[in-house]
Amino acid sequence: MKLSKIKEILPTLDNVEFQLENGTFVPEHFHVTEIGQITKHFIDCGGVIRTEKAVNFQLWDANDYNHRLKPTKLLNIIKLSEEKLGIEDAEIEVEYQSETIGKFDLDFDGKHFILKNKQTACLASDACGIPAEKQKVKLSELNSTCCTPNSGCC
Repeated sequence: MKLSKIKEILPTLDNVEFQLENGTFVPEHFHVTEIGQITKHFIDCGGVIRTEKAVNFQLWDANDYNHRLKPTKLLNIIKLSEEKLGIEDAEIEVEYQSETIGKFDLDFDGKHFILKNKQTACLASDACGIPAEKQKVKLSELNSTCCTPNSGCC
């Protein structure tokens, strides 16, 4: 989800709720401790130089049970970060502490913001010699008319 999309969604909500893909909710008394822009400049294993930009939200369970972040407050924090830091309209990456700091993509299900698990991948698989995954096909799902008697396929 891009920053512009969350800015569009927030005014329509009564509460800001984050949920992990496994159904667990981020405690309602969380804090957004940081909003920033992260630029990652790197070289992949195929020798291609790449640059990625993301807007970073850091969520923190503060054990502050009297606190609840409202949509207007988060919107104000976003606007301030845009003004002071010049943040671009990029994809949002959320950092959230569990056993270690996890990085998540962000989605919205109509009521809750969903922290979607991120996966690593090789960006230069053609240069690494990693074989492409073969497509799995069930023989029972193949078109059975191609090899009927007198069909001419054999």
